[in-house]
Amino acid sequence: MLPLALVAAVSAGCGNDSAVSAQQASTKSNPEQVVAEVAGKTITLKDVDAKWEEFDAAERARIVQAMYQNRRNMLDQIVGDELIANAARAAGQSVDAFVDADAARRLPAVTEADVAALYEQNKDRAQGRTLEQLRGEIRPFLENRRKQQARAMLVDELMRKNSSSIKVMLEPPRYAVPTLPTDPVRGNPAAPITIVEFSDYQCPFCARVNPTLDRIRQTYGDRVKIVFKDFPLPNHLEAPKAAEAARCAGEQGKYWEMHDVLFQNQRGLQVPNLKQMARQIGLNATPFDQCLDSGKHAAAVEAGTELGTKMGVNSTPSLYINGRPVIGAMPFETFKQVIDEELAKK
Repeated sequence: MLPLALVAAVSAGCGNDSAVSAQQASTKSNPEQVVAEVAGKTITLKDVDAKWEEFDAAERARIVQAMYQNRRNMLDQIVGDELIANAARAAGQSVDAFVDADAARRLPAVTEADVAALYEQNKDRAQGRTLEQLRGEIRPFLENRRKQQARAMLVDELMRKNSSSIKVMLEPPRYAVPTLPTDPVRGNPAAPITIVEFSDYQCPFCARVNPTLDRIRQTYGDRVKIVFKDFPLPNHLEAPKAAEAARCAGEQGKYWEMHDVLFQNQRGLQVPNLKQMARQIGLNATPFDQCLDSGKHAAAVEAGTELGTKMGVNSTPSLYINGRPVIGAMPFETFKQVIDEELAKK
């Protein structure tokens, strides 16, 4: 690994601390498995998980999701290896020769200019070491990265070509998220894909995921609906009132219009600004102001927080796709993979 610390850990969501936690999900172990007996009374794995959830739902969710994700990563690696081996055999080549030839076709070789460019981009992290001193570490790093990128491109191509012969049976963690008739819904109510989003109007990562959700709606149309759950974080003092403002706008049929404006104006969520936004989107000012000032929707906002906390949510945005957690402002491709897998089961 390069001493330049080329990759910094960047949080993809807002949270009470730096940890980004996955959501509550059940394991695939047999919940009725007896794991202990006390004076003739049996204790099952279901009992243990229930106690763990009661004790620390967020940590249980994080571990369960991490276990699945690591297994899935390794499964994808094995599937990719098999596809490459089959393709190499069909081409009459060894795997190494096939992969090397494919990489040369897809990506240019690493040049001295590439090495110098990476050094210049990270010069402030070099701790005074020169390009000459680091060249021997930078070039192997770039060549390995090129190899990984080329392999990923090859596997993607082979998976598309062989999609009919690939079947993944590893079940992901899944949670049944309760929804209410009063929850704001965007999209076809009967859609086969339901995305439940726990979000905070003051969270920049929640604003960042909005364009991705718009792209999902444009891509999948009536096959997807989005259910919004308020989850204002304790350190975002203006978020609860902003959530109330969206619900007050909903009384006049403009919940989503207000929702979008709030995320576009995260630095101005004070009450006077909320009232001004309402006027900008054409709301009747008097009933909106009365609604906002009365706090009539405060309990509904708090209910979303209580539900999320019970499930182990501790960062935003936290989303569930048919119960499968996606935590943080992940790229469109992350959502697409899950949605496509879910649609394939319908």
